[in-house]
Amino acid sequence: MRRGLIVLSCGVHLALACSVWVVRPDALLNGYFAIDSLGLIFLTITSLLFFGAAVYTAAYLAGQKERTEHSAAYGELFSVEATFSGCLLLLLSTMTTVMVSQHLAVLWVAIEATTLASAPLIYFHRTKRSLEATWKYLLICSVGIALALLGIFFLAVANMNNSGDLVLAKMLENAGRMNMPWLKVAFLLLFVGYGTKMGLAPFHTWLPDAHSEAPSVVSALLSGALLNCAFLGILRIYQICLASGLGQYCREIFIVFGLLSVLFAAIFILGQADYKRMLAYSSVEHMGILSLGLGLGQTAVFGALINMLGHSLTKAGLFFVAGNILSYCKTKKISDIHGLIMAPTQVTGILWFLGFLLITGTPPSGIFLGKFIILKEALFQGNYLIALIFLSALAIVFIGMARIFISMTQGLPAENLSNTPSAQKTVWLTAPSAVFFAVVIIIGIYFPPWLTHILSSAAKELGGF
Repeated sequence: MRRGLIVLSCGVHLALACSVWVVRPDALLNGYFAIDSLGLIFLTITSLLFFGAAVYTAAYLAGQKERTEHSAAYGELFSVEATFSGCLLLLLSTMTTVMVSQHLAVLWVAIEATTLASAPLIYFHRTKRSLEATWKYLLICSVGIALALLGIFFLAVANMNNSGDLVLAKMLENAGRMNMPWLKVAFLLLFVGYGTKMGLAPFHTWLPDAHSEAPSVVSALLSGALLNCAFLGILRIYQICLASGLGQYCREIFIVFGLLSVLFAAIFILGQADYKRMLAYSSVEHMGILSLGLGLGQTAVFGALINMLGHSLTKAGLFFVAGNILSYCKTKKISDIHGLIMAPTQVTGILWFLGFLLITGTPPSGIFLGKFIILKEALFQGNYLIALIFLSALAIVFIGMARIFISMTQGLPAENLSNTPSAQKTVWLTAPSAVFFAVVIIIGIYFPPWLTHILSSAAKELGGF
C-alpha cells in the first residue's frame, strides 16, 4: 500500500510539473513563490528523478524484510518502510519548495529542510557506518547552511537602501543601488555555505560517505536532485550579483572552485575500492564542471545546464544499477565483482557499462555536448591553461572509471553472486535506469527546440546566451 502511494504521489507531482510547461502559474504571496525558467528546469528534473525513484523503490522495498524499531517514549512499533516512505515524500516536498521559492530567506529554510528530511534516509540500514555517515552529513551541511544564513543577513544589509526586501524580482530591479562590499561578502558566504551542500571541493567531505552508506535509491536522489537544490541557491545570489555588476568577481570564484573540484575528483577516483564512493566522487567532478561553466560565461553557461541535466539523469540511473549490483553480490568492493555482463546479470552489466560511457561524456551522450561547449568557450576566450587542466582532469577521470567498470563487467561471474530476482521484478529494477539513459542519448543526438528555448532563457538569466 505504501509503495503504491509513493508511485502515485510522485506520478501526480510529475504530471503537475509537466503542466507548468503549458500554463505558468501566477506568483503567490507577493512574489515569495513563483516559477521562472530556472526553477522550471530544476523542478522538472527533480520530479522526473523522484518518479523513477518511486518505481525503483516499489521493487526495492518489496525485497527488503519488514523491520521495526521500538520507541520507548510512545511504546509503539514503527515500520521502517513507513519511515522511509514518509521521509521520501517529505524530501520531495522540501525540494519542490526550493524550486519555487523566490524569497531568498525562504529558499534558505527550504534547503535546510532538505537536509533534515534526507538524514533518516541515509540511516535507513541502521549500521554503524550509516550512522557515522548521517552525523557527518548533518554536521558538515549544518555548518555550511549556517554560513549561508550569515550570508543572508549580509545580503539584507547590502539591500538596506532598497528596504531590505529579499524577494528576488525586487532585488534584481534595485541591484544597482546595493552596497557592493556587503554584497561581495554575502556572495562568498552563500557560495561556501551552499557549495558545501552542493559538494564542491574542498567542502565535499560529507558526500562520499553519505552516498556510499545510503540505500542506492537515496544516493540517486542525493546526487541527482539534492545537489541541484544547493546549486540553485548559488544561482539565485549569482543573478543578483550579475545585475549589480559583480559578474566578473563571481566568475573568478566559480572557475577556481570548479577546476579544484574536477581535479579532486580525478585524483580520488583513481584509488577507489568502493564503486558507490566512486560514483560519489564522479558527482564532485560534475559539480565542478557546472561551476566552471558558470565561471567561463557566454555559451559555457548553456553547456553547464546541459551537463546538469545529463548528470542528474545518468547518475541517478547509475545508482539504481549500483543498488542491483549490491543486491546480487552483497558487497561494494570493486575487486570482488566481475563478469556482470554475463548471465544471469547481463542486463545489469550492460546498463552499468552504458552508464559509464554516458557519465564520462562518450558520444552520443548529452553530457558530451555540455562538456564540449564548455571546452569550446574556454578555447575561444583564450583560456588555454584552463582548457588544458580541464581536459587533463577529464582524461584521468575516464581512465580511472574505465578501469573500474571494465573489471566489474568483464570476466566470469563472481562466486559471491546470489540468486537474482524474478524477470518481472528485474524489469522494475532496471526500467528507470534504461529510460534515463535513453533520454541522455536522445538529447546527445537530437536536441529538441523546446528544450533549447528553456535552457537558453535560463542561460540568459545567468549572463550567458
